[in-house]
Amino acid sequence: MDPRPHDPHSCSRPDEVAVRHLSLDLDVDLTAQRLSGSVTLSLDHLVPGAPLVLDTWRLEVARVTGADGADLPFTIGTHDDVVGSPLTVETGGADHVVVHYATGADANALQWLGPEQTSSGKPFLFTQSQPILARTWIPCQDSPGVRTTYDADVRVPGDLLALMSAENPTSRAEDGRYRFTMREPVPSYLIALAVGDLEHRDLGPRSGVYAEPGEVDAAAWEFADTERMIDAAERLYGPYRWGRYDLLVLPPSFPYGGMENPRLTFATPTVVAGDRSLVSLVAHELAHSWSGNLVTNATWNDVWLNEGFTTYFERRIDEEVFGVDTAAMLLTLGRQELDRALVGVDPRQTWLEQDVVDPDDGPPRIPYEKGSLFLRMLETAVGRDRFDAFLRDYFDRFAFTTMDTAGFVAHLTAELLDPAGLTADDVRLEEWVHGPGVPGNEPPTTSAALEQVDAQVAALLAGSGVAELDTDGWVSQQWVRLVRALPDDTDHAVMADLDAAFGFTGSGNIEVATSWFEKTVLTGYAFRSPAVDAGLEDLLTRHGRALYLRHVYEALASTDAGRDRATEIYARARPTYHPVSQAVVDRVLGLR
Repeated sequence: MDPRPHDPHSCSRPDEVAVRHLSLDLDVDLTAQRLSGSVTLSLDHLVPGAPLVLDTWRLEVARVTGADGADLPFTIGTHDDVVGSPLTVETGGADHVVVHYATGADANALQWLGPEQTSSGKPFLFTQSQPILARTWIPCQDSPGVRTTYDADVRVPGDLLALMSAENPTSRAEDGRYRFTMREPVPSYLIALAVGDLEHRDLGPRSGVYAEPGEVDAAAWEFADTERMIDAAERLYGPYRWGRYDLLVLPPSFPYGGMENPRLTFATPTVVAGDRSLVSLVAHELAHSWSGNLVTNATWNDVWLNEGFTTYFERRIDEEVFGVDTAAMLLTLGRQELDRALVGVDPRQTWLEQDVVDPDDGPPRIPYEKGSLFLRMLETAVGRDRFDAFLRDYFDRFAFTTMDTAGFVAHLTAELLDPAGLTADDVRLEEWVHGPGVPGNEPPTTSAALEQVDAQVAALLAGSGVAELDTDGWVSQQWVRLVRALPDDTDHAVMADLDAAFGFTGSGNIEVATSWFEKTVLTGYAFRSPAVDAGLEDLLTRHGRALYLRHVYEALASTDAGRDRATEIYARARPTYHPVSQAVVDRVLGLR
């Protein structure tokens, strides 16, 4: 298999000249909101005389030189709204090229937060490079199919701490100078930087958490099971190969639940719920240390090899650490999410192997949940022991390389199906990978705990009062199930009784709160209750997590009254969102 397949979302040509190592030298100016400095690229010339081609996005490139300081000819191509501009350098065969540059105003990987947007009252910077935003702050071969080692010298104000997806300090340097090293080769989307007023707490012998001073102790309590998760993951699929596993809890504008940057997972503060009910997110990001970070999807059309595998692995960790019942609830809610994601979607977008123009426009949950369901089907077909042995060998065999869909299908057939005496037709392989929706041989997904919820909802809809519901001992996943199960025409009096009894409008659990506000919009109750409307606005202005923003804004956009309210709230909230979340809501509201 070609380790560098053609990537439709990159201008670079790593099959001609490949970047093997990056050395960053950057000044971080939080006042001007600008990174400036240079990157030195170590090259492997595969085609003699071919130029070096890098991905960029409106970077201010001042000079390109050799290691000796002599200028090298370069051109910046026409800007494309998806892939940016190619930076082409005539290297003259040089093994090292230095690009001197600064970021521009459109560096969408970067979010600069003012003191008013952080709990510490100090400015903050974080990057989000996935899927193709690394090119907005580093001239690089911005394809998941290209892996490099890297190091960095970063200078920041002396009262702030700098961290990267690399070997990190745990305390501030008085002079604000930090040196980072990532010894394992990683794709560009996993290069990450954060700068802020941060403190560190140990979670175990090889794990810890960073957060702003006012949040770090709560985060350490929330993530107390991290070391147990690492141990469980290693029992399942082999050694953790990245040294330490630390988490960084970012300010609320972070657009994702988590980002699996090696050695330093970025996490949303919404997961710090105060009851450890949402820490399956940690299991997911940890699982990426094998699926995604260790064996990487070759292009973003193969993203199911990353997210589908990770979702499957996440739930195996959950089962090991928290038990079968918890894992069954998460599997069942995930299956419900898949059903939701399939509604009204172009059938081609429901294939596992995608064909997207812009990776940010791909179907948000299908690669995760359909990919995970596909792997569960294979586990059922061959047995868990055989399937686990196959996956462990897969991670070992292809460690620190890339995989595309065709290569995986061939490997699956040769190493799992054939030895098990199964054919591709037996497991309906082609229907899963290159077919719409979910084939009929999916494994059953059931949860006794959620069936209890369904029974209570049925009684409620049959006329039982809210006070008669038996909810003793329920956990957050059950509350989410209850809210989602309410019909969109639920009587407003019932909605009011539910809120009075269970406090959904004031819930500190982001999944419960999002499900509740979405349901209040769809039933119209949000527009009849000033308290609910205020809570809805607070949710949308206080948090920037794109998945949950999408759910609530989509509900609002489905009615005229809701759309007007969405437009009003978004006008105030948009400047506080990361560009990733801005793009999501722009699309929902038809602004992009």
